Amino acid sequence: MEGQVNLNEYQQNLSIHSSKNRKYRIGVISDTHGLLREEVKEILQTCDVILHGGDINKQSILEELQTIAPTYAVRGNNDGKWANQLPETRKLTLYGVPFYMIHNKKRIPENLKDSNIIIYGHSHKYEVCKKESKLWLNPGSCGIQRFRLPLTMALLEIDSYKNYFVRKINITSNSARIVNSDISQTDMLELVKKIVRETERGTAISKIAIKCEISEEFAEQVCRLYLTHPGIDANGIINKM
Repeated sequence: MEGQVNLNEYQQNLSIHSSKNRKYRIGVISDTHGLLREEVKEILQTCDVILHGGDINKQSILEELQTIAPTYAVRGNNDGKWANQLPETRKLTLYGVPFYMIHNKKRIPENLKDSNIIIYGHSHKYEVCKKESKLWLNPGSCGIQRFRLPLTMALLEIDSYKNYFVRKINITSNSARIVNSDISQTDMLELVKKIVRETERGTAISKIAIKCEISEEFAEQVCRLYLTHPGIDANGIINKM
């Protein structure tokens, strides 16, 4: 059911179409949090359709995805007012196979008898399993990196006979700098408080990153959570990361 490829191997083997049994590529991503990596776009450009499991964070990300391939997305818990037009759940049929999409699988209804493939996100952790003939797939996060969780996405291939195969894609990026996961909870709390104080002062993200000795991606993530969740404190920010 599950295969695994690295980016170089994948780029060297893009021709999977057959005159007798066509295979359709579906790029499955989630939790981009405002960052669409070049490595991810290179893979998505080979896909027929893109599915996004939520926490997109920017209208521009969705618009860019639509220029690559038809894109279907659901609203994540960190998507703001701009995403009000996006549904929290979505049912669709692609190449004869019925899908169900939601950001947080804890909110999935019990009755999914009409769906063969369930797409979700939220945890930033890649997950694939088969339950009662249904495929459950979380592509993980391929946007802003969360501590030491790997950057991943999934490629789903469906053939003319409605057979499907899912591949886990590990994304390696030189820009994927993160905060050391060995940092203690106390130190993390103080770090987030410092970032919040600098945000209140109007300090630029690039300067916050230098002052706090962290990546700009991490600084941006904390700033965004603070600014989009009025009244949230440092503990609340950490819980949402």
